[in-house]
Amino acid sequence: MNTTAGEHDRSPSAAYAQAAEAAGRAPSIHNTQPWHWQVHADRLDLFADTSRALPGIDPDERMLLVSCGAALHHAQVALMAQGHTVEVRPLPDPAQPDHLATLVITGDAPVTAEAVHMMQALRLRHTDRRPTVDTPVTAEQVDELRRLAGEFDVHLHRLTPDQVSELAVAVSHAEEAAAAEPAWQAETARWVGPGRPPGTGVPPEVLPDKRPETDVGERDFGARGALTVGGGHDKSSTYVVLFGDGDDRAAWLRAGQTLSAVWLHATGQGLAVLPYSQVIEIDGTRAMMRRILSNLGYAYIVLRLGVADPDHPLPGHTPRLPFDATATVDPD
Repeated sequence: MNTTAGEHDRSPSAAYAQAAEAAGRAPSIHNTQPWHWQVHADRLDLFADTSRALPGIDPDERMLLVSCGAALHHAQVALMAQGHTVEVRPLPDPAQPDHLATLVITGDAPVTAEAVHMMQALRLRHTDRRPTVDTPVTAEQVDELRRLAGEFDVHLHRLTPDQVSELAVAVSHAEEAAAAEPAWQAETARWVGPGRPPGTGVPPEVLPDKRPETDVGERDFGARGALTVGGGHDKSSTYVVLFGDGDDRAAWLRAGQTLSAVWLHATGQGLAVLPYSQVIEIDGTRAMMRRILSNLGYAYIVLRLGVADPDHPLPGHTPRLPFDATATVDPD
């Protein structure tokens, strides 16, 4: 497919607004959606919204930056699907550390089949906490995801069976540390419980109705959900780690862009994705992940890839904030 996006008769401001709205579908830690867009006639600015940060769980804002990076990439996908070429300027103003990026339309281009498929995946993407079935992820699928990650100067490593066992230990340690910290528990309860802020958080519909029987434990949200997990297991799942050389804000923002690109492509491949960020949130388990990587880089996030049980309904999408809660449109 190689078509043009209409006659490009929409204003750049309208294109930026549509991209910001699409970016609202991005994954974020505890579905906090910690971003705010400023839509201008000549650019789209991304800011961190620290009012939706998690100071207990994520004091260094690593996962906030990953979340915002995923939203940034979602906006890029939306603009390319509208037939635009885009320049991304990360962290454009050192005096404003919460100004994370500026996107600028640099021209028009044919809408490629890849851009259309990525936009379709953006609408379908969701977190799937159910166990996977016995259908394995192919080496070719992982290689394609590795190639995509490399476009952002981020590495994707497929964990060996021994490393998956080490990951299971790290996840267990992370869960124990979280359970022993009342502030962490209270912060999680705020975003998972019935009093979670409207349009955000993790509702019962996407949480398992019982603890899944998996080799690598899932995050304990402290609440039983309504999602039927079935009788599957994760023995045929593939676990990958996104990692890189940097540990600064630019690196974590780029990690979020990579997460979005990999997740959208995996969705297009028919794979279910479950992120494991808890091992990154805690200093001790983050160090364990670095050792698993033989100190070759900093682990940004772990992903479980697999095929979901087709005999059970898919989990729904988590709620989203309305556009005017996450974006400001310049009247000019």
